[in-house]
Formats: sequence, C-alpha cells, structure tokens
Amino acid sequence: MRKLFVSLGSLAAAALVAAPASAQQPIKIGLIMPYSGQFADAATQMDNAIKLYVKQKGDTVAGRKVEFIRKDTGGIAPDVAKRLAQELIVRDNVDLLAGFVLTPNALAAGDVSEQAKKFMVVMNAATSIITTKSQYMVRTSLTTPQVNESLGTWAATKGGVKKVYTMVSDFGPGLDAEGAFQRGFKEAGGEVIGQVKMPVANPDFSAFVQRAKDLNPESIYIWVPGGAQPPALGKALAERGIDPKKTRVMGQGEVTDDAALKSMGDVALGIITAFHYDPNHNSAMNKDFVKSYNEAYGRNPDFFSIGGWDGMHVIYEALKKTSGKTDGQTLVDAAKGMKWESPRGPISIDPQTRDIVQNVYIRRVEKVDGKIVNVEFDKVENVKDPVKARMK
Repeated sequence: MRKLFVSLGSLAAAALVAAPASAQQPIKIGLIMPYSGQFADAATQMDNAIKLYVKQKGDTVAGRKVEFIRKDTGGIAPDVAKRLAQELIVRDNVDLLAGFVLTPNALAAGDVSEQAKKFMVVMNAATSIITTKSQYMVRTSLTTPQVNESLGTWAATKGGVKKVYTMVSDFGPGLDAEGAFQRGFKEAGGEVIGQVKMPVANPDFSAFVQRAKDLNPESIYIWVPGGAQPPALGKALAERGIDPKKTRVMGQGEVTDDAALKSMGDVALGIITAFHYDPNHNSAMNKDFVKSYNEAYGRNPDFFSIGGWDGMHVIYEALKKTSGKTDGQTLVDAAKGMKWESPRGPISIDPQTRDIVQNVYIRRVEKVDGKIVNVEFDKVENVKDPVKARMK
C-alpha cells in the first residue's frame, strides 16, 4: 500500500509537468457516493444539486470543460471508498475528489487525497476529525458538534431550559451529537438529569420514552438517524403523553426534515431543532434555489443538496482563482478563507481548519398555511467547528 501511495504522489507531480492546463483538456472530478443501498437517496439529493449547479453555471470553468466520473460505494464501505479513490486517480486521472455522504468513506479517501496531493471536497460527512486526514481537503456541509453544541448553549441560555434528559442512538454519530449537546448545555449552566442509549436497528422507542416520562423532565434532547426512525419516535412520544408544546423536545435537524414531518403530522408540532439548512429558509437566493430544484427534480432540496451545491461553488471559484490549475496545494490555497452567500445564508471556509463557518438556525415545527414546516426563530451566527476551536 505504501508503494501505491508513493506512486500516486509521483503521478500527481508528473501530471502537472506533462499536462499543463489548456482549453483542450477537461477537468475531471471524481464523485464517490453511495449511489445504491440504504443511503442512495442522500446521494441522489447531493448529485441532483451538483447537476443543477453545472446546468446553471455552465460546464466550463477557467476555459476548461468539467467532466464527472461517478463511483458507487454501495453504503458504508471505507475499503471500497479508498480503492475507488485510488482508481480514480491512477486509472481515470481525475484532478480532484468530491462527494462523500458518509464519514467512514470520507476518512478512508482522505488518506488517498493526502498521499496523492489531490484536492478533495467533502459535501456531507460531518464528523469533526475528517478534515484533519488531508491538508488538501475542505468541507462544505457541517460538523455534528457545530450544530449540537450550539443547540445546547442556546437551550440553557436563550431557551430557558435548566434540566434535560437525553435519548440518542447508540453509535458514533448519536454519541458525538449527544456529547456536543451536553457540553454546550452544561457549560452554559444546564443540568443533565438522565440519559439513555437506544439500539440503532429496530428500536422499540416506547420503553425508552416511558423511562424519560417517569422522570418528568422539562426538556428531552433526542438524536436518531434520519428516515423511518424520527416519525416512529414522534409517535412513541405522543402515545406516552409527551407533548412538545409542554415538554421541550429538541434535536438535530434530521429529526424534523421534510420526510419526517410528512410522516409525523401534528405530532411534530412544537419540536425544536438546530440545523444549518432548511428549504423554508427565508431568503431570495434560497427561494430561487428551491424553485429551480423543484422544477428540475420534483421535490425540495435538503441538507445533502446544499452540501453538493456549495461544494460545486468552492470548486468553480477555486478553479477561477487558479486559472484552471488543478494541483492540490494551489486549489486548497484558493479555497482557504473563501466567503460567499449561499441559499443557506453567509458561509466561509476557515483558512486554518478548512472547515465551514456558518449560521446555525434554531427552528420550531409550526403549521403555516395548513402545512407543517420548520420555522426559524433564532440563530447562532458564524459558528466554527467547536472541537477544532478548542484545539488551537
């Protein structure tokens, strides 16, 4: 494996010498995502935004045509992601890597990016450590601590919550989210009165919700994977008599995404979440983005979509700055400190950590014109990843 990494770096250097940028040579972008399997819809949402960006902005940047080579990991498969990244560089001669819905896959490909000196744009995977795997990597999505620590701090200060019970799925993302929320909540003066870890696969939420109800907490923080679990948990809360309008129910944005709200209905009313993007975000740019996305794909964009959209913005603008040069160091230097207005609001790339800096929006589920939606009512501005901020 070590010899392969050395050859990857040699190939990257040789390509720069032998193939200077020209109008005749396309810029090749390798997209690594789970196009099949249980995360296929997430990949579809992200890729749809990538396609829409190219449709609106054109398929030529800095005088060079942009081409995509798509590779399917099939799900959580770090070994596959690493192999695909290697193949894209060695066999397909891609200039940069992008995509990455899932953390294990992003971490694995990060090793290849570092050794091959290839620019890499992470468009979703949210574990804090990811951008430390390669100095040629930037992220355009979020970090789990960025959202949840902000929510914890907000809850104990502006939210007026003094005591909370936490319920999370018992695996990496859930534990990371809970840790970040509790850290922000405790540091702001709040008290965690109890906690429970729920199995990831097919949990019976009713028993866990009953345990929480027996403590009669003023607030409950929850984190479960997106998809079928948020509405199932919402139903369990309703059946056990926990009303989000009386007992403050809080969580990360996936808990009340579009699909979850359609399934939960009125049960979701009053749930408070923190997130970086929602299709109901009230800005002219977002309204145009949502309209165009719906016209193209017949559905709303989501947080996967916005990561893909802004990831393409970083790629295009970096290429403009470099006049089409694609070596990893030149591109990452162009991306550092980049600032722009996104459909989600003002964002930037931290020049030190290469992670995204953005607003975290506090939302409440409400009924507006007969529709159940997330309504933003507060925000925490210009949030950096708190984990990396503590390491400085």
